[in-house]
Amino acid sequence: MAQATFTPHDEKVVEFRLLSGHKIPAVGLGTWKSGSPRHTVLTAVVEAGYRHVDTAWEYGVQDEVGQAIKEVIHAGVERKTLFVTSKLWCTELTPERIHWPFHLKDGVSRPPKAGDILDFDMEGVWKEMEKLVNDNLVKDIGVCNFTLKKLNKLLSFAKIKPSVCQMEMHPGWRNDKMLEACKKNGIHVTAYSPLGSQEGGRDLIHDPVVERVARKLNKSPGQVLVRWAIQRGTSAIPKSSNSERIKENINVFGWEISEEDFQALCSIQQQERVLNGEILFVNKTDGPYTTVADIWDHEE
Repeated sequence: MAQATFTPHDEKVVEFRLLSGHKIPAVGLGTWKSGSPRHTVLTAVVEAGYRHVDTAWEYGVQDEVGQAIKEVIHAGVERKTLFVTSKLWCTELTPERIHWPFHLKDGVSRPPKAGDILDFDMEGVWKEMEKLVNDNLVKDIGVCNFTLKKLNKLLSFAKIKPSVCQMEMHPGWRNDKMLEACKKNGIHVTAYSPLGSQEGGRDLIHDPVVERVARKLNKSPGQVLVRWAIQRGTSAIPKSSNSERIKENINVFGWEISEEDFQALCSIQQQERVLNGEILFVNKTDGPYTTVADIWDHEE
């Protein structure tokens, strides 16, 4: 369920209510491969009004992201208004070393080879994640890029349903089946790479359909793609290190894509996919980080 709030500048900002009752801002800042994470977080939160930041241990930027969050809190932003997600590496995926929902040996290559994959105790790991909620150490736990098979398996034993499923999602890779499954179970979806896949995928910023819709609305292609995600009922975490782009990407409220143009975007030919990732995550209550687990998944 989407709800609207207003900033001090009367700019409409949409949040989505999770199963837990907590809210996740509709637009967040992605920090994967960020060249200057401290600067981008400061720009996003202090100057552009973001309240949602996505990061990961594997990105190698958590220290700078954490420092930036300390600075924005010192500047007057309340910690309770920030939704911050982080991720741990998949070698930690055991109940005693919570990590990805796919257990890998230490020091493996990416993508992992068959012999690098260990048995994954999904139920055991999820129980440990649930303990974090029950002990009030985190607000929410969730998954990312699960297949339907894994999501159904998780739901068969989960006492606390995942609040969010994070997955790659954009007009070039719509993930329709997973989106519908999540909606059916009340699980909110966050779209990463909403501007197009950055790993051997498609750059949708220069797609002719996206460009046509952008010209019609007098918006940038990036704004159109983020707006498309929101109108689908998902939050989105676009990534940029450019200050103007960061500000632009959250300026997606107070206007809409028409149904005709929305359907045109939905009709963009989808790309082939080779590798998917998965995430278990928690929204931590007492600090700038959340804990997330990621993984590649070869299932259909």
